[in-house]
Amino acid sequence: MKHIYEPDVTMTMRDGVTLAADIWRPLEGTAPTLLVRTPYNRQTPTMYGGPGTPHPSLIGLVNAGYAVVLQDARGTFGSEGEFEPKINEIADGQDAADWITRQDWSDGTIGMYGASYMGMTQWALAIKETPGLKAIAPTMAATDWYSELWYSKGGALSLSLDTMWNVMMYANEEQRDLASGRASDPATLIRLGGSFLNVLSLNDATPVADLPVIGKGRWFDDWLAHPDFDGYWAAQDWSPLVSSVEVPVLAIGGWYDLKINGTVSDFIRVRTQGASETAREDSRLIIGPWEHGPLTGQYADRHFGPLGVGDATEAHITFFNQTLRNLAPESPAPRVRIFVMGIDQWRDEQDWPLPDTSYTDYHLHSGGSANTRHGDGTLQSAASSMAGHDEFQYDPRDPLPTAGGALLPSVPGLVGPVDQKVVDGRSDVLCYTGPVLEEPIEVTGHVELKVFVSSSAVDTDITAKLVDVFPDGRAINLCDGILRLRYRNDLSNPAPLTPGEVYEVTVPMAVTSNVFLAGHRIRLDISSSNFPRYDRNTNTGGFIAQESVDQAVIATNRIMHGPEHPSRLVLPVINR
Repeated sequence: MKHIYEPDVTMTMRDGVTLAADIWRPLEGTAPTLLVRTPYNRQTPTMYGGPGTPHPSLIGLVNAGYAVVLQDARGTFGSEGEFEPKINEIADGQDAADWITRQDWSDGTIGMYGASYMGMTQWALAIKETPGLKAIAPTMAATDWYSELWYSKGGALSLSLDTMWNVMMYANEEQRDLASGRASDPATLIRLGGSFLNVLSLNDATPVADLPVIGKGRWFDDWLAHPDFDGYWAAQDWSPLVSSVEVPVLAIGGWYDLKINGTVSDFIRVRTQGASETAREDSRLIIGPWEHGPLTGQYADRHFGPLGVGDATEAHITFFNQTLRNLAPESPAPRVRIFVMGIDQWRDEQDWPLPDTSYTDYHLHSGGSANTRHGDGTLQSAASSMAGHDEFQYDPRDPLPTAGGALLPSVPGLVGPVDQKVVDGRSDVLCYTGPVLEEPIEVTGHVELKVFVSSSAVDTDITAKLVDVFPDGRAINLCDGILRLRYRNDLSNPAPLTPGEVYEVTVPMAVTSNVFLAGHRIRLDISSSNFPRYDRNTNTGGFIAQESVDQAVIATNRIMHGPEHPSRLVLPVINR
C-alpha cells in the first residue's frame, strides 16, 4: 500500500499546549489509524518494532493498510508542556484522537498499541468514552500504579525500577531544558547521565528519600511520601474503571515481566466485567517467556528455544483487522495463548484462569528436628504432624541479592530465569524442596504462599520464590513475591507486629506456567529481602524511605508449621 510519511506534525491540546507527532498515512483514500503515545521519544528505533521487540513492525502495520501516528507525550522530546506521569494522558489522548478523526485520510476509527507506559496511555482512553476508539493492544502494562508498578502487591517499594526510571526521565527533561535554553547548568545532566554507568548503585544510598542523584524530586518525592495505598494512589488507580471499558483488548505480557500481575488482572476484569459484549468476548491474552522488554526468551541460565522469540506484528494485525475492519480471520484467534515453560511450547486456552485449574497445597516441613535454625526443609502434600518452626535472621545491612525475576533495569544475570546457586547456602534463606517427580506436574496460574510467621521485630518482610530444580542441579526461578508485614491486613492501614506473636499471612507470588518434568523437583525459597528489586525493610516500623540503613535492626524471623500452623505453598495445578 502506498503511503505518505509526515514528520513533526503538531496537534494543539485543549489548553493550548502543542504536541508533536510523526504520521504514516495512505497516499489515497482513508484508513483506520493506530495511535501510539510515548514519553520515550517517538523517533527511537525501537518504536518501529519487529521480531524480538515488544512493538509490532510499524512498516508491517502500514503495509497492512493502517495509518500510524506516533506522538511524543506532553513535556517530552518534541512536545511542549511539562511532563507529569499519568496526569495529562486522558485529556491529551482524547484531543489527539479527536484530531485524528477530523483528518480527511482517517476513516474515523482508531486503535492503539505500545508497551509499558504506552500501554497505560491506551487504558487512559479506554476507561473513558473516547469517540473513534475501537480497540487497544497494551503490552506489559497495568492500570494499578501502586501495587503493579511503583510499589508491589505486598506493599514494598519497587526500588530498582523507581530509581532507574526516574533518573532516566529527569535526564531526558534536563537535556530538553538545556537544548531550549531553560537550564544553564549542565552539571545536573552530567550527574544524571553518569549514574547510568552503574545504575544499580543508585539503590545503595539511604535514606532513599535523600537519593542525591535525583535532585529534582517532584513526583518521585510524592511516591516515597506515600508508602501506603492512600488517597494519593487511589486517585491514580484506574483498575476499578476497567469495568467501564467497551472496546476489546489485546493484552500481551511476559512471565518475567514486572507488570504481569496487572496485565492478567486487567484482562480478567475486561473479560468478566467489561461494559460491552464486544469487550468481554473479543479481548485476547498472550503471555510469553519474556522480561519487561525484549521478546527473545534467551537467558544465560535458561534458553526457551526458537519458539520463545516473540513477533507481535501478526497478532496485532489479526486483532486490528477484526476490531477495526470487521474482517473475521479464517480461524478465530484463541482467547488465551500462553507459552508453557518446561515443555517450552505455545498452547491455546479457552480462558484465564484455566478452567481445569486445581489449587493444590504443598505443606512446609522441617528437614531435621522439629525446631531448626536453618536447613533444607521439604514440601509434602500432607500437613506436618509435628509442631515446629524454621528460623533465620534478616539483616538489612546484608540483604539477599536479587537473583532473577521481574527486574528493571534489565541486567543480564539478574533478570528473568537465573540459577539460584548465586544465593544458595546463605543463612537467611529457607529452602523447602519436594521429592523427585515420577510424573510431570503442570503449574499454570496464580501462585501464593500461606504461611504462619513470627518476628522479633515490629515490622519485616517475607519473600517467597518458586523454583524448578533440574536433574543436573540447576535451580531456576519461576515467580516470586513479597509481603511487608505491616500490610498483612490491608495496604491502606499498616499495623505493627507484636514481637513473638504468630500471624497467618498470604504472600502473593504472581503468575507462571511451567511443567515440572519427571526427574525435576519443586522448591520454595523463603527469605526477607530481594534487593534491589525491592527496598530493604529496616525492621523498625518507621518511615522506611526516610531511614538510613544505620538505623536498621536485625530481625529474627520464624516460619511455623505443624497441625496448628499449616504453612503451605498453593499451586495452580492443571489436571488433564
